[in-house]
Amino acid sequence: MRLDKFLKVSRLIKRRTVAKDVSEQGRVMINGRESKPSSTVKIGDEITVQFGQKLVTVKVEKLVETTRKDEAAGMYTLVREEPVAKTGGLDW
Repeated sequence: MRLDKFLKVSRLIKRRTVAKDVSEQGRVMINGRESKPSSTVKIGDEITVQFGQKLVTVKVEKLVETTRKDEAAGMYTLVREEPVAKTGGLDW
């Protein structure tokens, strides 16, 4: 599944166009590597997303094309959530 679609379907990001923009800005990594919106997501991958002043890392548990809102959180497990260092953002 494409990264931008996973972020949207899992409800980590509300719209696919926003997921695409965030990826193009270099604010998303898969398994420690900067990723494009078209990057492939597989079960077991760790995805890190910068949301404003925090980093959220999740592990992909399930891939489905569509899901209901109450089932979306089952697509991933939260690994960690941490603030971004105030020294200028990400240190990929």
